[in-house]
Order: sequence, then structure tokens, then C-alpha cells
Amino acid sequence: MRSRFSAAAALAAAALLAACSTANTLLEGKPIDYKSAGTLPSLEVPPDLTEPTNDNRYAVPAGGETTLSRYESTRAQQAGADSGAVLPRIPDMHIARDGNQRWLVVSNETPDQLWPLLKDFWQANGFLLKLDQPQLGIMQTGWAEDRATLPGEMGGLSLQRVIGPLYSTGKRDRFRTRLERTADGKGTEVYISHQGLEEVYADQDRTTLAWQPRPPDPGLEAEFLRRLMVRLGAKEQIAKQQVASAQGKPLAEIRNGPDGTQTLMVFEPFDRAWRRVGLALDRVGFTVEDRNRDKGVYYVRYADPESPAGKEKKGFFASLAFWRSDDKKVVAEQYRVMIKDAKDDSVVEVQDKNGANVNNQSSRRIISLLLKQLK
Repeated sequence: MRSRFSAAAALAAAALLAACSTANTLLEGKPIDYKSAGTLPSLEVPPDLTEPTNDNRYAVPAGGETTLSRYESTRAQQAGADSGAVLPRIPDMHIARDGNQRWLVVSNETPDQLWPLLKDFWQANGFLLKLDQPQLGIMQTGWAEDRATLPGEMGGLSLQRVIGPLYSTGKRDRFRTRLERTADGKGTEVYISHQGLEEVYADQDRTTLAWQPRPPDPGLEAEFLRRLMVRLGAKEQIAKQQVASAQGKPLAEIRNGPDGTQTLMVFEPFDRAWRRVGLALDRVGFTVEDRNRDKGVYYVRYADPESPAGKEKKGFFASLAFWRSDDKKVVAEQYRVMIKDAKDDSVVEVQDKNGANVNNQSSRRIISLLLKQLK
């Protein structure tokens, strides 16, 4: 009887926790409950924030006479000051959009100032950071599973809290965050791009499972931009309206030159084309080794999966990111993705590492991958 009672109590407690957690995510917007494979680092106070102090709400005022109303007023002022030090409010920000691509513009905060806040944001959402490169303005999470997408209603979720390790969604997500300075140099543009994997059967007998990439989800990107706005101090309703009302139009197409060289025409000024191409590279998963905005160049590495060596490579990493192959047989060559200003439009070209235009299968593949994200 005692063991049965203990089991019932555990299930009841789990149900209560699940109900609270689920209700919380539903109130925030899209239900999301990510769990990373690993342990989050211990919480640290960022260097630009105030160290927490002991609770002195009941401290006796120092010397002199006072009244109850004056004492309560003083405590209220101190509480307001303390709360402001814990989470800085950054109200001057908005969501910009081109097509299905959105990004957050923070007008009066530099990338250096936002960097520690972004690291804390991803850790608070259940992610481990696998890439942390402030000099390039890029951070990337590890792969994580959205446990909120598991089947079942409230009761089912309650049970999953108890035996969660037995369940799997068959999908994994990770997110890359890229920071760019605004044109005036005083603010920051924050880009969040999604990459996904799904587990599928690798043979006709349906006995072997393998991971393969799935298309980026602009809805997830928009949801995390909204959450980031709230984290930085925006009101919930304002953040929702910003994400929903940001308007834009998809504008890109492939152009063929007389010699068969392909270029990508983006019907946007250079500043917008630079942002969109950078986000497209992030979404597709290219390794961006460097970039030079003044020259309009992204330096990337790419290994052709259709080459003889590429066709021999099998397994998880081949299907996930052939352009970052570690296989010695597959040579990942360096290319330049060049964005050129053409008055109100922009032209995207693929060049070799020396800056010469390329007309081969790899260049056409790169152009095609970018078009899928930009059109």
C-alpha cells in the first residue's frame, strides 16, 4: 500500500508540474520546451549586472524617527532599483522583415553589450552553446529536442514528465544567432536562424533509422525573436504585434550570363541584401570563416557532394553538412560569396578564393541553395 501511495503521489506531482509548464508555454505563444543533451553551466552573474545582495526588507532604519508610510515608501523605491539592476530594460527596438526572414533591431545597444544577455537568453530556454565567437558576432546552440511537441493532451504530458526518456519526437533543432552593427554604428541587428533534423527510415524494410536535414522553420525563428524582445524588456503584447505586423516581400531570382555563369539577382539595396544573404548562409549551414561588409564578401567553405569522393561518404554527417566535411577524401574548398551594389538592386556572385568568378557545378549548387532561402 505504501509503494502504491508513493507512486500515485509521484504521478500527481508530475501532473501538476506538467500542467503549470504547459500552461506557461501556451500563454507565451508557441508551445516550446527544449531539452538539450547535457548539463547547463552553472548560473553566473554577467559582469555588467549587479551582484545579488542579502534580503534586507526587514532591516531596522538607521537612527532617527520615521513613520510607517515613509518607511514603506523607502522600501518600495529600493525594490524598484533592485529589479532594474537584475534585468535591464531596452525599449528602443523593433522587428524588421524581408519575405519570411525577420531580425531584431536594437537601436542603442552595441553587440558587445548584448552578447552576455544573448548567452543568458539561450541558456534560459534550455540550450547549450556549442559555438561562441564574439569576434565574429556568431553563437550557435547544440541540438535540442522540443519536448512540447510530444503527442498527448494534458494528461499525456503529465505521464511524459515521469517517463520522459522513453519518448522521442524524432526531431532536433538548433539555432544560430548572428549580430551585425547598424549602419550608424550605435545599434545592433540580431539574426536568429533555425536548422532542423528529423529521423527517417533509411531502408525499405524500415529497420534502420537515420537523421536527415529538414527545412528551416521561419515560425520558430519569429517565436524566439519575440521571446528575445520580451527578455530585453519589451511588453508581451508589443512583441507579439511587432512579429505579426512586420511586412516584407520575397525578391530574388537566378540570372544566366552569356558564358553560362549563374548569378543571383536580389531586388533589394545592398544593406538589405547583405543581411538576407548572411541569414541564408546561416540557415543552410555553411561554415562562414570570415566576412567583410565593406567589400561585400562572405568567405565560406563548400565540399561538392556530387564529386566522386563526396558520393563515397556515407552516414549522418554526410547528409547533415557536406560543406563542412571532415572526410579527408572530400576537399572543402574556400569560396567567396560576393554581394555587389546595383543601384536599387544587388547581385550575388560565387567566386573562388582568389576572387575569380566560378562557373561549375559547385557554384550553381551554392546559388541554388541561397535562392531557396531568398526567393
